[in-house]
Amino acid sequence: MDKVRKIKVGEVVIGGPKLVFVGGPCVIESEEHLLMVAGQAAEICSRLDVPYIIKTSFDKANRTSINSYRGPGLERGLEIIQRVKERLGVPVLCDIHLPEQAEKAAEVIDILQIPAFLCRQTDLLLAAARTGRPVNVKKGQFLAPEDMLQVVEKIRSTGNENIILTERGTMFGYHNLVVDMRSLVVMRSFGYPVMFDATHSLQLPASCGTHTGGQREFIAPLARAAAAVGIDALFMEIHDRPENAPCDGANMLNLADLAKVLEKVKSVAF
Repeated sequence: MDKVRKIKVGEVVIGGPKLVFVGGPCVIESEEHLLMVAGQAAEICSRLDVPYIIKTSFDKANRTSINSYRGPGLERGLEIIQRVKERLGVPVLCDIHLPEQAEKAAEVIDILQIPAFLCRQTDLLLAAARTGRPVNVKKGQFLAPEDMLQVVEKIRSTGNENIILTERGTMFGYHNLVVDMRSLVVMRSFGYPVMFDATHSLQLPASCGTHTGGQREFIAPLARAAAAVGIDALFMEIHDRPENAPCDGANMLNLADLAKVLEKVKSVAF
């Protein structure tokens, strides 16, 4: 693969020789649950020699229904993340939804993530970038990959070059997404590492009325395909009981399947 900028997050290097795994529950359910899931993921990744970054969220502001569970919120969520991070010694990626959340979140979070629906929100991008933290931007379901170059330029305008771009599927009619693997090549040509979100790419948005459906049976095939094309990091939401998860359970990987999926992905990764 062509060389891209290396982004160091703690001891983890995104854009280096090893494929990085970013994973965790969709949202914080409790401190104990996040610690358990991330702890098991960290053990699996250590055994497989796969660098690991915890993925979590303190607030899911883009749920389908007004009644959907959103998480513990900024203050409580950051307290939980800080303790889990200290216990495991693993860096953390977490999304923010508002510009005013950026500075506070950056005190704890190692990578600030911009959700796909918000990837063109200039004020949010600039606020995240100005913290100096690496910024991961998920490509909007409504954008062509080349459109993400404008997103990159917004972040770069602050002097922050620690940028990661994530593919998570494109709208393909109502309630469906499709992954165009060419987007990984296009976005990586900008000179920054790319990540593939194998679980959100399999959402069926709002297909169940008050919540989103999904097709988790295709997680492993799409993850392997992306790794074969060439990615720097793999993103997957994982849960010990996805069928009982408060959000996005239909497209989350069962924690029990994580090791075998990572083994297969690693075998084909560049």
